[in-house]
Amino acid sequence: MNSKPLSKQIYTKAKELGVEQIILRFSGGNDEGFLDIETAPWNAGFSDLHNEIEEWAWETYSYSGAGDGTDYGDDVIYDLKNGKVSTSEWYTSTSEGDSTERNLQIEA
Repeated sequence: MNSKPLSKQIYTKAKELGVEQIILRFSGGNDEGFLDIETAPWNAGFSDLHNEIEEWAWETYSYSGAGDGTDYGDDVIYDLKNGKVSTSEWYTSTSEGDSTERNLQIEA
């Protein structure tokens, strides 16, 4: 996922509140996208900011979550303190363990 420029309104409000990072955690895989938002430091009084970030993020990123049932996600970290943005992707995969074979038994 490529990062998008952060809204100036959100940036200004976050800086005024002392937010150093805005973290967007998108996830999907079952034809439905989800978003978890975190700010660092976190403060319970940031609910208005979180709502504003959520609305902006869905409009800006249009994350669908479409997939084959395998969980995956994209994280975007806006580092306001250092003026950087970073992205990372993750996914789950099936890993089969040891298997055994034996003769079929039928209960009497």
